[in-house]
Amino acid sequence: QVQLVESGGGLVQPGGSLRLSCAASGSIFSRYVMGWYRQAPGKQRELIAHSSSGGSTYYADSVKGRFTISRDNAKNTMYLQMNSLKPEDTAVYYCNRVYFAPFDWGQGTQVTVSS
Repeated sequence: QVQLVESGGGLVQPGGSLRLSCAASGSIFSRYVMGWYRQAPGKQRELIAHSSSGGSTYYADSVKGRFTISRDNAKNTMYLQMNSLKPEDTAVYYCNRVYFAPFDWGQGTQVTVSS
């Protein structure tokens, strides 16, 4: 019933920036804590940031100070501003619900940081 579509990924050099978007088919951002996940090659999917409808945020140590999560509840859209990118940030990035069972996963968007 809920569809999630991630976009905005691409190839960027170390130190560069990208802005990812997550669009939802339903008004989920006003109802649930939503987060950004990433999965690097050969590794498990990990939660790197999440945001409540009221604006409370969480960041994993690996991205804290470099990434910023935000949302527009009215537009059913969530964003991830990624600055000072490192090769270690290379992964497929996904958005989904936090604390509750996840919705169906989208295809994700590939972020590649390489010189």
